[in-house]
Amino acid sequence: MGSKAKAPGKGKIAILPFARPTFDVPFAEERLAAMLAALERTGAELTGPRSLLLDAGAARAAIAELRTSKPDQVLVLQVTFTDAGMVAEAAQAFSGPFSIWAVPEPRLGGRLRLNAFCGLNLAAHALGLAQRPFGYLYADPHATEIDRDLAGLLAGERIARPVPVRPATGGDPRGRQAALSLRGTRIGRIGKHPDGFDTCAYDEAKIAALAGVHVEALELERLFAGAVAADRNAVESVAAQAETVLEGLEAVDQDQLDRSYRLKVALDGLRAENGYDAFAIRCWPETFTEYGGAVCGPVAMLGEARVPCACEADVYGALSSLLLQRVAGAPAFLTDLVDLDAADNSGVVWHCGQAPLSMADPEFAPQATIHTNRRMPLLYQFPLKPGRITFLRISQARGRTVAVIGGGEMLKRPMAFTGTSGVVRFDTPAAELLDRVMGAALEHHLALAYGDHRDALGAAAETLGIPVLDL
Repeated sequence: MGSKAKAPGKGKIAILPFARPTFDVPFAEERLAAMLAALERTGAELTGPRSLLLDAGAARAAIAELRTSKPDQVLVLQVTFTDAGMVAEAAQAFSGPFSIWAVPEPRLGGRLRLNAFCGLNLAAHALGLAQRPFGYLYADPHATEIDRDLAGLLAGERIARPVPVRPATGGDPRGRQAALSLRGTRIGRIGKHPDGFDTCAYDEAKIAALAGVHVEALELERLFAGAVAADRNAVESVAAQAETVLEGLEAVDQDQLDRSYRLKVALDGLRAENGYDAFAIRCWPETFTEYGGAVCGPVAMLGEARVPCACEADVYGALSSLLLQRVAGAPAFLTDLVDLDAADNSGVVWHCGQAPLSMADPEFAPQATIHTNRRMPLLYQFPLKPGRITFLRISQARGRTVAVIGGGEMLKRPMAFTGTSGVVRFDTPAAELLDRVMGAALEHHLALAYGDHRDALGAAAETLGIPVLDL
C-alpha cells in the first residue's frame, strides 16, 4: 500500500490547498486558516502554499516547486469542490504517502458554499482507477477530535481499503424484466464530460455489451441551435407548465428563463427525432457561458416525465437512472452525496435544482431559483419528501463493473442547501458509509428513487451478470 508515513512531527508534509473561485472564496479562506492551524498543532514540518490554489496553473506551479523539496508525504487540502485533474497530477508527481483532507460545511439552507465532499469523492475515484493508495479525512478543523484524527491521517492509519463485492441475487421479477428492457434503448450523450471527471467516462462497446444500450454522441452546439430555433408555441407551453407548479418565476431574469425553457423544447425535439430513452448532458459551463440559460429545470421536467437526464455527460449515470426508474415504476433523481455527519448519523443528497417535482416535500411550495454559482435560471428548489428510498449506481470504480445498491430513509428535515436536496439516514451508519464510499472509490453520482427496490435491483444485477457492492 505504498511506503509507510513517518510519525507526525518528524516528516515533511507537502500541502496543496485546492479550491475553485466559483465557490465562496472568503469562507474557503477561513476554512483553510483553521486547517493550517490544526496542522501546525501536530508538530509536522509543513511545506507548500498557505493560500488557495484556485486554478490549474497555480496548482501545477505548486506541484513543481514541491517536488524539489522532496517531502515525506503529500496532503491535499480539499477546501472546496474541484475536479480530480490536479489531484491526479499530484499523485503522479509524488511516490510517497498521499492523503486528502476535505472539510464539511453547515447545513443552513443556503447555497452549497464549498461542496468539498464532492471534490473528495471525485479525487478518490480517480485515485482508485489509478490504483494509487491514499488516505482520507472528512472533518471540521474545529472538531473536538481533529488533533487525534489528523495524527492518524498523517501516520498512515486512514488508508482507503477496497470494499468486497458479493454475487448478485434477487427474487423480485421486476429486476430481471427491467434489465432485459434496457436492450435496444438509446442514450443521447450531448457534449463530452468535463476534464477531471473520470467518474463520467464510458466505453461505448462496453456499455453495449453490458446492457444492450446504444449511446449516440451529439455536440452541444446541436442542442443550442435547437433551442434558439425553438417554436414559440412550444416554448410557451413549457412556460405554462412551469407556471402551474413553481412559485417565484417572475423574480428571475426573464430572458434567461426563456432560454432555459427553449432547452426543454430542444431536448424534446431531439428525443422525438432520435428515440432517446435518456440523456447524458454536459450541463456546464457552456450552457451558462456560451448559451446563457440553465438546463437544470428542463432536466427536472424530463425526469418527471420518465426521461432521465444525467449531468456532466455521465452516461453510466443515465443508465443507472433508467434502470432504477424501470424497477421502481417512478422517476429517478441522479444526485450527488455532498455531506456525511457521523454525529447525526445522516447524509445530504443534493443536485443543483433538478429533482423531479413528485419528490418535493408536500408541505413546501416548489420555487423557481437560479444556479448558485452561475446565477442563471431555471432551477427547482425544494426539500425532498420523507420516505423510504433506494440508491443505485452501475459503477466502474477501481476498474470493475458492479451494481452499487443501498437504501435509507429520507428524513423530514429543513432544506439543507438551496436547489433540491434531502437529509438521508442511510441503512449503513454514516461513519461506515464514508469508509465504504472512499474504499470503493465510487463515482459521485447516485440514482435515487422512492421505495425499497433492493431485491429487484439484485435480480437486475444478476441478469446483467455483474456483482453487487452494498452501499
